[in-house]
Amino acid sequence: MPQPLIFRENGTFTIVQFTDIHWKDSGERDQSSRQLMEDVLDHEQPDLVVFTGDVIYTGPVSEGTPACTDAIAAFQAATQAVAARGIPWAAVFGNHDTESLVTREELLEAVLRLPHTVTQRGPVGVHGAGNYSLTVQDPAGQAGYRLFFFDSGAYSPLPQVNGYDWLRHDQIAWYREESRRLQEEGGALPALAFFHIPLPEYQEVWETRTCYGHMYETKCFAPEVNSGMFTAMLEMGDVVGTFVGHDHVNDFWGDLHGIRLCYGRATGYNTYGKEGFPRGARVIRLRAGEREFETWLRLADGTSVHQQPEHLPGAAG
Repeated sequence: MPQPLIFRENGTFTIVQFTDIHWKDSGERDQSSRQLMEDVLDHEQPDLVVFTGDVIYTGPVSEGTPACTDAIAAFQAATQAVAARGIPWAAVFGNHDTESLVTREELLEAVLRLPHTVTQRGPVGVHGAGNYSLTVQDPAGQAGYRLFFFDSGAYSPLPQVNGYDWLRHDQIAWYREESRRLQEEGGALPALAFFHIPLPEYQEVWETRTCYGHMYETKCFAPEVNSGMFTAMLEMGDVVGTFVGHDHVNDFWGDLHGIRLCYGRATGYNTYGKEGFPRGARVIRLRAGEREFETWLRLADGTSVHQQPEHLPGAAG
């Protein structure tokens, strides 16, 4: 049975988000990623860890560069720092987890067998592998917060559309029905959502609202089509924050119509980054009975960043 997720006696529940680890061969760079994760876990002592995709990298590599040869072993190694501490952890897949060597279904089967995971298979017949929800309970066993997880896919399935995949209509329909069911059973509780590829609204919030943090990529690499997940979240009224990865040197957050759209902080060393932009993790703290949440960054040098720089609409950089 998966471990229950329970608010602490002081009413808090802390989540660490690791993203874009890109684990390949357990070499030197992967060991640097492991050390970062161990340091973050030691500092933050989370109640849950969420891996928001590209946990491993199974894509092409340049000549002379180490490649992943065993996807399942790599995924286990990438999550070992968390599992060894007995911390519950959840995962969603990114575009690089299953580029070769393994299918999403095969990797999900392996993930479900790993220790201390609370990842779930999700409904059969819905696009992707690993669309599911979890509930954080108060110490009395009553539901207090919802967590939604989505498989945001990999690359566009249509030849006339460039770029990345989008959350499909059946995933959105599943979320609407699951949200409705949960609200009928346990009341209108706040929720967070975790997935890998940002929604198109991430670009909108950067361009039109005050945001906090950085966009060092040329843009938000969201799908080129908008399938309507953000609208569904608005209409259901439960999701108050979304958390993604994918764009390694974006780490901003901004509020759009009452939903905080947040990037994680890229964790892995076995992939591109930016000089002066250290790897790290995003931390999220929930409080029982409150819709609001706190979030900050924990960086590789051990520092925490609670106040990210302000970005105004229309400002450069």
